[in-house]
Amino acid sequence: MNQINVPEIDNSAGIKLYSTSFRGTGGMIKVNAQDFKVSELLHDSVLSYYSKSKNDNHRFPLYLMQKTGVDSNHAIGEIKKLLGIRLRFLGIKDSKAISIQYCSTEQDLTIKEGKTHHTRLRLLGYTKESLRKSHLIGNEFQIVVRKMRNSNIMNFLDESASIPNFYGLQRFGSARLVTHLVGRQILKKDFAEAIRLLLCHTTNYDSKFSKEIRQKCEDSSNYRRVLKSIPRGMDIERKIIISSLNGKNHISSLRSLPINIRRLFIHAYQAYVFNQCVSTLIMNGENITSCLNKDLCFELENGLVLGKLKKFDLSMNPKKIVPATQLPGYALKKREGRFETAILRIMSDEGLYPRDFFVREMQELSVQGGFRQLPLMVSDIKYDNSKEIRFKLPIGAYATTFLRELMKPSNPIAAGF
Repeated sequence: MNQINVPEIDNSAGIKLYSTSFRGTGGMIKVNAQDFKVSELLHDSVLSYYSKSKNDNHRFPLYLMQKTGVDSNHAIGEIKKLLGIRLRFLGIKDSKAISIQYCSTEQDLTIKEGKTHHTRLRLLGYTKESLRKSHLIGNEFQIVVRKMRNSNIMNFLDESASIPNFYGLQRFGSARLVTHLVGRQILKKDFAEAIRLLLCHTTNYDSKFSKEIRQKCEDSSNYRRVLKSIPRGMDIERKIIISSLNGKNHISSLRSLPINIRRLFIHAYQAYVFNQCVSTLIMNGENITSCLNKDLCFELENGLVLGKLKKFDLSMNPKKIVPATQLPGYALKKREGRFETAILRIMSDEGLYPRDFFVREMQELSVQGGFRQLPLMVSDIKYDNSKEIRFKLPIGAYATTFLRELMKPSNPIAAGF
């Protein structure tokens, strides 16, 4: 465990340590959109067997979408508005990047090529079934780190296998770091406080103008005035305010937001508890890269693909398994495993229990749980002193988790995180 001080914003997301002794390169990412490129990796069962033309066995359009300067949710909205196609995507990608993603639609209407303000769309062909999240196995990254103070990273590469699979700051709203706070209040059934946090929560990274708007939102009598000056980027806040002005209650106001946005709140709280759990165990001297008795583990099908979930026993080949844990949810079971024990303790300290993840008042936000591997599992790292680094990560892992260990930024937001 590295003794370099962790930035306060990382602490707030439950990331309380560095796992590598490398002192860091410093530098900045995402100076230009072209500096951060991410390409989705699909399972061979999709890419090896799609048809260039539509037929009885291949009915589902497979699109390749390239987007720049917009997140995945807004990109899909833009395509629907300008091209008339309702696409479904597999993974959420950041706005400050060039992203290459696979999408599908169940509409009869299809186009071969299309272009919007921030996206390019190309029809690759047709698949036997509509794309599912299980078809996405990971992402490949090409990232330029500018203004590095140290470009000799060989020692870091030797340590990279020890990096924990922390959820990155994007999961929590990056600079604003509010999504997990909203999620926690929804789970506590305090919907009024969830809305107050969405509208009013500020951090040191907010602009003076943003802080002024959020301060005015503390008093609902200011909503009509705020609505006249609120910037376009605050579309979530705008929807909440309009719903409130139309007399909607707190639950209905939250439901004015797209379902994928609302689910992010609960998932962000899951991520916060996971980060806290991993940080705590590592600080207590636990090794998260190898399995112990009573741990859960994934079998490895190949470099990126996680196979069956099993309970660890000594007969298993340690090179073909990876430690895992349950994630918070209403199906979280009490086990003797070290990770689940820590997760339940953290939730209890916050006054929450697995049953609280079943939200009767908003059942569409209920979360069963899930499983997550403990190490980051970065692979195929390529670096040639050109300041561009390439690597692959399995689905659900964050490139910024790898980069924060590489760069050790004192101010992650200023560094582009």
